[in-house]
Amino acid sequence: MMRQTKQYGRSHVIATATVAALVTLVAVPGCASSTTGPGNARAPVVATTPPSATAPAASPATPVTTPSTPQAPAPTPTPTFPLSTAPRTVPAVREHVPAHGPGWRPGPEARVVVPPADSAALADEGKLLAGELRIGFAESATPRKGDVELTLGSEGSGAPESYTLTVRDGQVRITGPDQAGVFYGTRTLKQEVSGGGSAPEGTVRDAPAKPQRGLNLDIARKHFTPDWIEDRLREMADLKLNQLGLHFSDDQAFRIESDTHPEIVSTPHLTKAQVRGITALAARLHIAVVPEIDSPGHLGAVLRAYPALQLRDVQGRAVKGAVDIANPAAAKLVDELLREYLPLFPGSLWNLGADEYQALVYRDPQTSFPQLTAAARQRYGPTARVQDLATGWLNDRADVVRSAGRAPAAWNDGFFTGGIAQPAKDIQVEYWTGKENGARPPLEYLREGRKVVNLNDEYLYYVLGQPNQFTYPDGRRIYEQWTPLVLRGTAAVPARYAGQILGARLAVWCDLAGAQTQAQVAAGIRLPLAALSQKVWDSRTPALDWPAFKALADRL
Repeated sequence: MMRQTKQYGRSHVIATATVAALVTLVAVPGCASSTTGPGNARAPVVATTPPSATAPAASPATPVTTPSTPQAPAPTPTPTFPLSTAPRTVPAVREHVPAHGPGWRPGPEARVVVPPADSAALADEGKLLAGELRIGFAESATPRKGDVELTLGSEGSGAPESYTLTVRDGQVRITGPDQAGVFYGTRTLKQEVSGGGSAPEGTVRDAPAKPQRGLNLDIARKHFTPDWIEDRLREMADLKLNQLGLHFSDDQAFRIESDTHPEIVSTPHLTKAQVRGITALAARLHIAVVPEIDSPGHLGAVLRAYPALQLRDVQGRAVKGAVDIANPAAAKLVDELLREYLPLFPGSLWNLGADEYQALVYRDPQTSFPQLTAAARQRYGPTARVQDLATGWLNDRADVVRSAGRAPAAWNDGFFTGGIAQPAKDIQVEYWTGKENGARPPLEYLREGRKVVNLNDEYLYYVLGQPNQFTYPDGRRIYEQWTPLVLRGTAAVPARYAGQILGARLAVWCDLAGAQTQAQVAAGIRLPLAALSQKVWDSRTPALDWPAFKALADRL
């Protein structure tokens, strides 16, 4: 949109018929015509005239006026403004081009406006921001002074989720190549106003370093209410986080209503209507919900209703949480559940679990589980092992979710090396541990060319009750020591693999569900989540030290 700005100037000429007068020109701030939009910041030209440079007083020896000649009024300098400073937000903006000007603050006549052409895409974002800033909303192609305009740029005009926020001439303009980018621009403006009362003059250009940024929530071991989950979604959105993982099936409970297998559902649980409400809010906030039905382990709640599917070793002992993957009925049951819940979660990613299948922690799985060994060799040949059958199970479940248009993911300890069967190349690795028996270091996955998401249990695991030597994550430690390259323990992988690390999530696990209330969990994860948001939005060393960042997060 072209916006023409007036050029201002003032000259005063004082003359008489008999006396030569001094002529003083006073220059005031001026600006040239400019285009408002992505990549088009202008540097205002400000010329100020100090008091000592105003028209000099007349010399006593040289009269300047006569009674018949009226004197012109003394010039009044136009107010000027210091160069603006970058806004203080969490996460911090990546680039701010400063400018001279008063900035923008909500006024009684201010509106959020969306051009009619962009209304279908941006009306929700505009109405949300208008409500938050307590100003009006309108569809209009001609914003007024004091308005905030939201617009979509042309396709390919920037990286996904990027935006440009320009404060100039008493207006704000936020534009991006997609809805998510414009939305994140509104989050920046909201924080600017809530933190300091106004948005500084100038241009913000911003984009995330990582495409996956979020929170993983174990709602299987501990029931969380829909209101609590929705509050976390709003908190995440303001931090520009875009993923909520929902682990809703485990040994302790199965926490979402089921039409095909109501016998497995625990009390309390989320109804499907409640889940639809959660996913609808998440979509409006540009957050993808990533569901997880973990298998072939962590299925204890399902096995209570289907004990015949329980895995047993050669001595007949039940293996906790594990289904017998040699039994076709186990695959049929899990696939029925996957197909039931796929329509409930419209996001693009699905976590298949695949971790901690307890048959594989035995010293000799082939001897301990002859039925699994037989099934593996029947499918993959005479040298196949139990791990090959487990890999086949993962690939089969990946086929189910892939056929519904979802991208599969699995925990890193569900990927095995040296087998005949290999996990499909498109299965995303959720890397969490180096502590499990036989756990492979991150470099093995990266060297295979796999995409990895960071859930490093050294920094990013919030385990209720702190069992097994876990301690609650420290926001300061994440902020000062961790980066997405630190996938395992405290050591970073080489920077050349940064492009394969898609992002990170903070993970809440409820091993000792009664150790904290919902309110305590929310309070406990607040600063770690804020610190994570900074490090996945911008992988560079933060400009603020931890005390300053914490004070900012507390204020916002």
